[in-house]
Amino acid sequence: MRRRILVLVGATTSLVLIAFLVPLALLLRTVAADRAVQAATVEAQSLSSLVGTTDRATLALAVQQLDLSSPDAVSVFLADATVLGSAADRTPLVELGALGTSSSAEVDGGREIVFAVRDQTGGAGVIRSFVPDAELGRGVPGAWLMLGALGVGLLGLSLAVADSLARSLVRSTTDLAAVSHRLAIGELDARADSSAPSELGVVAESLNGLAARITELLREERETVADLAHRVRTPLTALRLDAEALSAQGDAARIGAGVDAVQRAVTQAIEQARRRGTGPGAGRTGSDAAAVVRERVAFWDVLAEDTDRETVVDIAPGPLPVGLGAADLAACVDALLGNVFAHTPDGTSFAVRLAPRPDGGARLVVADSGPGLSDGAAVRRGASGAGSTGLGLDIARRSAEQAGGRLELGRSADGGLEVVVDLGGPDTPA
Repeated sequence: MRRRILVLVGATTSLVLIAFLVPLALLLRTVAADRAVQAATVEAQSLSSLVGTTDRATLALAVQQLDLSSPDAVSVFLADATVLGSAADRTPLVELGALGTSSSAEVDGGREIVFAVRDQTGGAGVIRSFVPDAELGRGVPGAWLMLGALGVGLLGLSLAVADSLARSLVRSTTDLAAVSHRLAIGELDARADSSAPSELGVVAESLNGLAARITELLREERETVADLAHRVRTPLTALRLDAEALSAQGDAARIGAGVDAVQRAVTQAIEQARRRGTGPGAGRTGSDAAAVVRERVAFWDVLAEDTDRETVVDIAPGPLPVGLGAADLAACVDALLGNVFAHTPDGTSFAVRLAPRPDGGARLVVADSGPGLSDGAAVRRGASGAGSTGLGLDIARRSAEQAGGRLELGRSADGGLEVVVDLGGPDTPA
């Protein structure tokens, strides 16, 4: 932007200077030539009265003195072919003057001026003055040099002013971009300078208003999540009391474990809501993917036995550090395995594989032999074709992106759905 402004100002100033200085330079040359011709004309006219009134000796002396004191070559052609002053040939213009016509013309090396006069005898005489090119252009190179220096100075001044303005605009634009980037990575306390020039100040004020609005919305979201979680805790407490009142210890332990799991999920939701928007990478922790996946597969293995599902588990020996907290990774695994049980018939086999990635992190693959996925619509949040909330694959996708990875859907070797979740290491940018 700065370079473009300088080029624009430089081009505009150059055109203006050319349009002004070139005609002025030509005018100076014309004025200098007219001044030299006028001086030569006055000198020649001063001899007109002497040619017709003085004797030849006096005339010769006057012509000689004028010729020596003047930069022009002055000659007087008398009727008897005598030439006084500078030696000169009888040019066609002199012959025309002998016929009684005074005139001037451009000739090689300068300008020739002739005046028709009468000498003492009444014969036709001619006064010739020759102005050389050096005299016609005297002072012009110096004037042109001054004009050139003036043009260069004005061009430099305009570029200096334009550069100062461009620096101000570029600096303000860069500051806006930096504030936008800080807001994008979660630094919601970043604010732009609203005193920026003209429209940039308006943009800065709008950006500050947007940042304030985002902060307010996040605060409302955190309060809403906390309020919802607080409301859920009351029925969870009642469920826990009911579970403890059961006579069958196995059922009581099972229901209590489920209540504890829901309680942990609620607590995790509150903590995530509080961490959100506090800065880049806020609250991002790592975990051992091998330990978490192994624990969650063991949890779901009980249900797999009840539904006659064959399970293939291939988990690389840990530790496999990933840039995702244990709770978030467990939620991701639960979402993927929950989809298998929810969207495939009983008896459908599935496989869970976990392996390290060459560049750090781990790759989690969950594949089944079910009917598969018709399209990728289920990855969109809230999109489901089986009457569910449609959040399962979206949770997995968000977990992968939070860990600096991604989620991919494909077809397994048995024709079912294969979900690949790449998880970056603890130092992988999200």
